[in-house]
Amino acid sequence: MTKLSRLIRLSLAATLLAAAAGVPGASAADRVLRIGYQKYGTLILLKGKGTLEEKLKLLGVTVRWAEFQFGPPLLEAVNAGAIDFGTTGEAPPIFAQAASDRLAYVANDPASPRGEAILVPKDSPIRTLADLKGKNIAVAKGSNSHYLLVKALEKGGVPYSDVTLSWLAPADARSAFTRGSVDAWSVWDPYYAAAEAAGARVLTDGTGIVENHQFFLTSRDYATNNEDVLRAVLSELRAVEEWVAKDPAAAAAELAPLVGIPAPLLTTAISRQGLGVQPVTPEVVAAQQRIADAFLKLKLLPKPIIVEDAVLKLKTAEVAK
Repeated sequence: MTKLSRLIRLSLAATLLAAAAGVPGASAADRVLRIGYQKYGTLILLKGKGTLEEKLKLLGVTVRWAEFQFGPPLLEAVNAGAIDFGTTGEAPPIFAQAASDRLAYVANDPASPRGEAILVPKDSPIRTLADLKGKNIAVAKGSNSHYLLVKALEKGGVPYSDVTLSWLAPADARSAFTRGSVDAWSVWDPYYAAAEAAGARVLTDGTGIVENHQFFLTSRDYATNNEDVLRAVLSELRAVEEWVAKDPAAAAAELAPLVGIPAPLLTTAISRQGLGVQPVTPEVVAAQQRIADAFLKLKLLPKPIIVEDAVLKLKTAEVAK
């Protein structure tokens, strides 16, 4: 079993254990919304503000939160029925849909190609994408930055098979990058912002290479009887994102203690993030399908998928509020 596989299984096991634990004060009749979040995006800020709990209490819903390092383990938990709702970048849903028909897209934020990058050490001789040929690159397998790397190599004329990939979650990747064990690192904010502030050089961000949407996802089983809960969550997400857009510095100051990253770094990350929850449009579905087709061509996807089959059709008016 690989280190990545062990990480995913341990993360999923911990989440299943947390999901099985009781919540003090919750009655048997209460509904529960188990949310998976990461140290990026707006879900973690929503958790910090605590407004979702108050809103869902009116619907008789208790909220539980579970943190994940990156998207693939989070969506494995969705497929396993351990969590009900979460957020990831654009690549993880592709692999999750290939693994199970449980997954459903609920909504997405606008594209944020500046929110991820391929980094190299400050004094690295790597100056162009073509220079990545033959190099060892750290990346989280199946993450949005995995797709960034695929497309960046393509742009640089470097065959995917001509690089060595070190499949590492962000914490391990940063250690490897700092030690010089890898030549480059493909990663997203706020890890990107933190590494950049520590002296890493940006070889390229996603601009002109990928779109990098943030998706909000659930399971079909949960959505069947809980559309009112999902609409309430989207409403609160929209409110938080509007607040972030009006005062990014205040948002960063509030989020910083939660993620353990200084507010100036989070301000940078927020400035590169697309904000404005919206329904999944045909254009976004088409972009996701291109990602699925690219991974299939590289034999990284076990079978073809049709992204549109996984899009949940909530009432547009409610999603947009």
